[in-house]
Amino acid sequence: MDTPYDFNEHAKRPIVYVREVAAADLPDDVRAQLMGAKKLYAVHDAAGERLALVKDRQLAFVLARQNDMTPVTVH
Repeated sequence: MDTPYDFNEHAKRPIVYVREVAAADLPDDVRAQLMGAKKLYAVHDAAGERLALVKDRQLAFVLARQNDMTPVTVH
């Protein structure tokens, strides 16, 4: 518990934003592929561009970290 935390480690990785998206708000061609899902989670870059849509929040965070990004939640 006395190990110092290196905050600079996260400063080197880009921040991405994870937010819940209602399936009804997505284009028809995307909704056609959802197999009944009512919500998804979007991963966006700092400029707001959607990088990915995934089925659950945990997967969004894992995806971001696997790609050397720092995920944060947007409300």
